[in-house]
Amino acid sequence: MSDPILSVHNLVGGYGKMTILNGTTFSVPSATITTIIGPNGAGKSTVFKAIFGLLKLREGKISFAGRDVTNLSQRALLNAGICYVPQGRNIFPELSVRHNIELGGVAAKGIDLPTRIEAALDLFPALRRKSTQQASTLSGGEQKQLEIARSLLLEPKLVLIDEPSIGLSPLMVQQTFDILQSLRDRGVTILMIEQNARSALEISDIGIVLELGQTRMVDKAERILNDPRIGQLFLGGAMEESAA
Repeated sequence: MSDPILSVHNLVGGYGKMTILNGTTFSVPSATITTIIGPNGAGKSTVFKAIFGLLKLREGKISFAGRDVTNLSQRALLNAGICYVPQGRNIFPELSVRHNIELGGVAAKGIDLPTRIEAALDLFPALRRKSTQQASTLSGGEQKQLEIARSLLLEPKLVLIDEPSIGLSPLMVQQTFDILQSLRDRGVTILMIEQNARSALEISDIGIVLELGQTRMVDKAERILNDPRIGQLFLGGAMEESAA
């Protein structure tokens, strides 16, 4: 496995007096798909917000490509090569598909924006066919693809994507996962949170299990997928101490 592009060490943080992250620590190898799984309240989305500067940490360090990026602004993180596709639908419904994608690169300077838009559309045939339509006319799966396409305009090295399959049909889930695999094969690192844990781990290189804001397991995705202790975690029980 390649060297880590992202490392988080001993992250502590939360909201108000509530602590969600309790020493979260893990690394993400470059050019891999890494999936974070865990029960509700485990801190999965919170760790994404910490990485992308949306949550100020009380303790801990985040390193990206050998650089300390702890608590940097979103603009600085985008410029460094990190993008974030949050859960839910985050599009401009009254704008066309092409204009939505274009907005992903408006803040960048010195780039060939038309060429990058075409490159993004090449990855998403459904979006190319509907590029002049309003984004509101897209299906839920196509809207999620639109968010991913827009995030690629700055040619990120790391994509954080939270629950890409939520609300999608099985066919659109498979198409979305195929796109993530294609990005990985192009050298983009994907860090994903996914409720559909089995399907996500099947396409992943690395799996991370979080519970109560702590890292319980980091291993090859196949091993986590086949670990008998994982079922207990998703049934709501705490993992055995031996799993730590």
